[in-house]
Amino acid sequence: MNTISTDAEKTPVLVTGGAGYIGSHAVLALVDGGWPVVVIDNLSTGFRFALPDGVPLYEGDIADGALLARIFEERRIGAIMHFAGSIIVPESVENPLKYYHNNTAKSRALIEAAVTAGIPHFIFSSTAATYGVPDVSPVAEDAPQVPINPYGWSKLMTEQMLGDVAAVHRMNFCALRYFNVAGADPLGRSGQSTTGATHLIKVAVEAALGKRDKVAVFGTDYDTPDGTGVRDYIHVSDLAAAHVLALQALEQQPGRSLKMNCGYGRGFSVLEVLDAVDRVTNRKLDRDLQPRRAGDPGSLVSDPARIRATLPWEPAHADLDEIIAHALQWERKLGEIRGD
Repeated sequence: MNTISTDAEKTPVLVTGGAGYIGSHAVLALVDGGWPVVVIDNLSTGFRFALPDGVPLYEGDIADGALLARIFEERRIGAIMHFAGSIIVPESVENPLKYYHNNTAKSRALIEAAVTAGIPHFIFSSTAATYGVPDVSPVAEDAPQVPINPYGWSKLMTEQMLGDVAAVHRMNFCALRYFNVAGADPLGRSGQSTTGATHLIKVAVEAALGKRDKVAVFGTDYDTPDGTGVRDYIHVSDLAAAHVLALQALEQQPGRSLKMNCGYGRGFSVLEVLDAVDRVTNRKLDRDLQPRRAGDPGSLVSDPARIRATLPWEPAHADLDEIIAHALQWERKLGEIRGD
């Protein structure tokens, strides 16, 4: 059980990208824990319906310094959870400048605005892509960070900026390096809603519901047990809970910053995931075997020892079939919302 405090007088939190997939689940976790929450989102990939009633939404850009200053003052913001950005690895290879603009340059603008306003705590949505192709698996936080795609570099640059800023300003930060995020809110309040998403479990449940004809398997010649890519899948609600606990840790020790993996320490191959979807849905998905995609490592599995030692974080949904079932439940509900 995650011990998220419900004490009164909590710090108002600004969630950037809070109408998106992971951001909306962080908003739910904060609201459930009694935190005052404000969202800024340009709604390029986010949705108003993903936000709970009563959560203020400022529709705008995180690089808009005047808007940020107004939000900080009006809402008395004391912490930022930063999710806004672009996240598709192959797209980052094809269009690197988009990623260095959206993920790095705009994060710099956000950090500068936070420093100017004296915001003391900053939680950053980082990624396991900063490790590139690690020499060992599972991968721990002290492994070399040598990204193999612009997405990973854009996130690593932001980690570097936060470290440098925290060294000279009154701000501490937590960079949470996600592995593969999947699933949906168990209560059906939010889920992955982006059209054309590339995440495997999202694609697979769409196919299971007849929204796609087949599921592409990119790469069957990796050095893995069945030749397909191996990833560590973490339930989005467990990830959101980790963010709230990380915020509490930053508040409790203002002089300490943190960098932690967010994963379960267990990898599943693409074919194992598709077999699990078959099992949960009681149907057989059509697999379309394709060459490898640019920028994809063969295996990426976390060593979660640091987060478990640092935070009172106990995953509640660390079962692949449950992750898939929640994703499937949301996909059905999303069809109702959209009238599919």
